[in-house]
Amino acid sequence: MRVTLVRGDITEQDADAVVNAANSSLLGGGGVDGAIHRRGGPAILRECRELRASRYGGGLPTGQAVATTAGDLPARWVIHTVGPVHSSTEDRSDLLASCYRESLRVADELGAAVVAFPAVSAGVYGWPVGDAARIAVETVRATATKVTDVRFVLFNEEAYTAFERALGTGENGRS
Repeated sequence: MRVTLVRGDITEQDADAVVNAANSSLLGGGGVDGAIHRRGGPAILRECRELRASRYGGGLPTGQAVATTAGDLPARWVIHTVGPVHSSTEDRSDLLASCYRESLRVADELGAAVVAFPAVSAGVYGWPVGDAARIAVETVRATATKVTDVRFVLFNEEAYTAFERALGTGENGRS
């Protein structure tokens, strides 16, 4: 599997699937979640509502993943995953790693070869970006998958630099 870094907007990625750092309601929110819902249009929200009604009435559990259409995004699917809120008193890194493993599992079910990930939990959920990057990169590298191209799409320079360190690419990983 090829793992690359992109500094940019995940909603602009031409990929089989983009991963949404969703909240458990699946109904949109701020950050990546809000951007994906806004740019992807009403088809994503419609499918999320159907998922809530049929399977996730109490919300998608933390660390799990589910797919919907990508609506107006250049991708084919959106894989929604709920990252954990960072805690200074409880180790929740297994839940963060699960977001990446479960997203890749769903991607395999869909037949997705190219998947774009944001820095799950590293925004409003308060996960320190360096630790989030390490967990993301280690988990993706250790997960058996048919996905051939994983892109970490990072919105700001701080996140990009943290993922660059975790990936061990230096300037060579810049896309």
